Amino acid sequence: MPSATFITERAEGHAQSSGAKGSIGSEAGRSGFTQNGLLRELSAESRASVAADLEIVDVPYRQVLYRPNDSPGFVYFPLSGVISILAVTSDSTGVEVASVGREGMANINLFLSVDRAQCEAVCQAPARVARLAGADLKKHTENGGELTQLLLRYTSAYLGQLSQSVACNRLHPLEERCARWLLMMQDRAGDQFPITHEFLSNMLGVRRATVTVAAGILQKAGLIRYTRGKMAVLDRAGLEAASCECYGTVRQMFERLVPAN
Repeated sequence: MPSATFITERAEGHAQSSGAKGSIGSEAGRSGFTQNGLLRELSAESRASVAADLEIVDVPYRQVLYRPNDSPGFVYFPLSGVISILAVTSDSTGVEVASVGREGMANINLFLSVDRAQCEAVCQAPARVARLAGADLKKHTENGGELTQLLLRYTSAYLGQLSQSVACNRLHPLEERCARWLLMMQDRAGDQFPITHEFLSNMLGVRRATVTVAAGILQKAGLIRYTRGKMAVLDRAGLEAASCECYGTVRQMFERLVPAN
């Protein structure tokens, strides 16, 4: 996958260099940042303070934000799209252990004062993110306050998602795991999104032929439609019934710990 290349903008929407900081001086800036659940949860005063240091960045499909042992200098608040977090082995095989959409933030390690990434972060659906540099994150969290408390709650939910993924990958049939993954994608990317069977097999940690069979079962049941690299969810209720319990467990966890989502 390609290394990260970004198109950055001010919140007002004018193209800027990669060093441009965000602004909520316009209605567009205010509404844009509140597309992210964590930023929306902040009071207007705290959000204005954080927003002054944010950069809006467009991230293409399948773009890598960081890899294991990288030292990414930013945290990322998605305003749209999906970022997949993968555990990667020495032979470059990866499996998704978490995903981050508008409900959250990618690169929790930086918030925890860990300067090296342990996982790979890749853009699963074209995303617009608001990124915050490490020095600015420290400025906004070193004395506690709203953002710190919010990110602590989010970290708890994120770790719960990781734990549930371990159990799900070990205990549940592929068809149920596939349905769960598709529901998570729909929540974050809408009813239709780009995906290939090869990429889906990487996310689920199985062979491509195996995931093709599982997706075919869901398609025959009329729950999804897959054509030419595009996936469409046709029957959400049916997909929820086909999914394992992990989808509901993780969703309830986030709703309890980060109510704005």
